[in-house]
Amino acid sequence: MKRTNRKIVDFINKEWISQAKSLNSFAVEHSLDEKTVRRIKNDPNYMISLETINKICEAKNIKLSEFYKLIGL
Repeated sequence: MKRTNRKIVDFINKEWISQAKSLNSFAVEHSLDEKTVRRIKNDPNYMISLETINKICEAKNIKLSEFYKLIGL
């Protein structure tokens, strides 16, 4: 489970957060707390919740199943 979580967090960080103008802008655009975005970006032990993944998917206008296909799960 930890490897799956890490794969999810790394994908979100590399593909989306790092492409955003700022951590704050990513947080606002995805209805997340900026602290959550900082933890995704910087905390190697962060366990992302399904609710957070779902908020990001909704903001990106993709289904959860499509997200999992993107990251190879």
